[in-house]
Amino acid sequence: MTQPFLIRSIRRTDYLQWRPLWNGYNAFYGRSGPTALAEPITAETWERFFRPADPVHALVAEQVGELVGLAHFLMHRSTTRIDDVCYLQDLYTVERLRGLGVGRRLIEGVYAAARTAGCGRVYWQTQATNRTARALYDRIAEHRGFIVYTHELD
Repeated sequence: MTQPFLIRSIRRTDYLQWRPLWNGYNAFYGRSGPTALAEPITAETWERFFRPADPVHALVAEQVGELVGLAHFLMHRSTTRIDDVCYLQDLYTVERLRGLGVGRRLIEGVYAAARTAGCGRVYWQTQATNRTARALYDRIAEHRGFIVYTHELD
């Protein structure tokens, strides 16, 4: 039987356990080795979680003192509504616990944080090939068919 897990806000003391989750998340999306994020990006991401005026937040899933998942999200204005919206930017769980409810509980934690902050919507994106995650997402949210384009500015 799997031990229950707790969803909570990240703490400064979590860094040594958060970092491998962050690295795993980035590796999943091809950002490792020569394509890894520059260290200043990771350092700044970490600091943003603890600045009260910063809109970037983090939740973690903890099981018996071990961090087993993360969710990073931010609140922002929208041109299509008065209430702010919440963008779930990063979601990751350790592989051995996938399919056991950690991701769902993290998303539900983001829903609760967004609701508390007065947001009217939570949204996120994933790769079309991420079948495992999409199986969950299709049960707890609505896919509205949008395609995402990006352009890196110099």
